[in-house]
Amino acid sequence: MAVLGPGGVGGLLAALLSRAGHRVICLAGETTADDLRRDGIRVRSAQFGEFTAHVEADTELREPVDLCLVTVKHTHLAAALERVPPAMTANGVVVPLLNGIEHPAELRRRFGAQCVAAGVVRVESTRVAPGSVEHGSPFTDIDLAGPPDRLAALADVLGSAGVKTRVSEDEPAVLWAKFAFLAPFALLTTRYELTIGEVRTERREELTALVEEAAAVARACGAPADPARTLAQYDAFPAEAKSSMQRDAEAGRPLELDAIGGALLRSAARHGVPVPLATRLVGELT
Repeated sequence: MAVLGPGGVGGLLAALLSRAGHRVICLAGETTADDLRRDGIRVRSAQFGEFTAHVEADTELREPVDLCLVTVKHTHLAAALERVPPAMTANGVVVPLLNGIEHPAELRRRFGAQCVAAGVVRVESTRVAPGSVEHGSPFTDIDLAGPPDRLAALADVLGSAGVKTRVSEDEPAVLWAKFAFLAPFALLTTRYELTIGEVRTERREELTALVEEAAAVARACGAPADPARTLAQYDAFPAEAKSSMQRDAEAGRPLELDAIGGALLRSAARHGVPVPLATRLVGELT
């Protein structure tokens, strides 16, 4: 198995798969690859405890694999994909676990439609140093989209490593179930530099309006959406939680604004759905 981008999410998944007995090759820059080969991946987790997993590491995938998890941020996707020659995944499955809804099409152009299974991951996990991951959420869940007979074995592998994995044939529903939650969360916490607890109290009206806009776009794209349920999810979230885009802004890193806000606006435009609040927020963050 290969993991492209062994950061907070990819590093955790690589470590869990290695601990479960699978051979894992992490793909990263030369310095990070050296660190991983020497020290492995150290995990501190609310769900899995503390452990160190030994992995292989390289700057390029040089042999065929059964599974390639793509866990880089969208801002680094194009450059990172150069580490994975399509021939090395021709008989396997490529699973992107990125924020957004447009990247599966990009990966299918590179690897072929038959090789790519869209997926989403729900987890809070952060790389605090090369090869060092802090996993704060008491859950690690993945939803895969595609034919169950093709993905059942993969779901079993992930499940045996401790990752709760579900398979659905409805790709729009899988992608939008996360995206309709993520987009308002990312845009509002980043724009106003607030935690989700502060957003849901100080900016409740905007949160409600933005959730309704995202739900309208989701429905236009063929996915079910329930704004009341999404708001309930926000209300159940730890008050101190921040979005990954907000953390990137605080650290001065490039933002996934186009992959999140831009993708929402483009989907809305294709289906003629008005999204005035999302449009304003994306403009203010640009």
